[in-house]
Parts: sequence; C-alpha cells; structure tokens
Amino acid sequence: MTRKLISSGSDFEKKAAYSRAVVVDKFIFVSGTTGFDYSTMEISENVAEQTAQCFENIKKALGEAGATLNDIVKVNYILPNKNDFESCWPILRDYLGDIRPAATMWQAELLDPRMKIEIEVQAILS
Repeated sequence: MTRKLISSGSDFEKKAAYSRAVVVDKFIFVSGTTGFDYSTMEISENVAEQTAQCFENIKKALGEAGATLNDIVKVNYILPNKNDFESCWPILRDYLGDIRPAATMWQAELLDPRMKIEIEVQAILS
C-alpha cells in the first residue's frame, strides 16, 4: 500500500493535524475544502463564488495526486444554510455536469462564520 499526503500550505492543516488530501494506492480522499483563496487567504461573501473557489482548490489537490475532476466518484456538500444550496447548482453543473458523482448535502455549522460551503470529495485514479 502506498500513501501520499498533499498539503495546500495552510497553517491550519498543521495546527489541526490533517492533510488537504490523502492518496492511498489509486484512491484519493480530499478533505472538506472551503472557498478561501489559499494564496491570499481571502474569501468571498457570495456562496456561489465560494463554491467555484472550493472546486479550484479541489482541482489543485487532485492535480497534485495525478487526477482531475473527472476522477471524482463521491462528493459531500456541507452548508450552514440549506437554503443557499440551490444557488450553488449552476456552479456544480459547470464543474461536475458530465461527471455526475454520487452526492450528499449536509446542513451543519462551519468553523468560520464567513464560510458558506465546504466540499469534500473522493476520487479514484484512472
């Protein structure tokens, strides 16, 4: 079994003892990813913009694992306000429209009140 840890470079990963993604053999587990732009540590107030940034962050992690969004098989969406989910759908279609992974949406409070969505994915290397 091979195991590779992928980091976004965020200090929070070290503080909370987790990795942005973990690759085990051909399986990739991407941690819950928020809409922060990790290069500036800024976050939009708009849930749709946060959703797009989540996917950009996820794409980067998957790329470091040798994968793409096409390799995603499962996605979990976590939103503090379930009523915000529908406004994310156009972004979800942009990123996952042809992929159509299994998906679940959860309503739960997130760590930072500025966060309006957190997305976790699982992928399998082709």
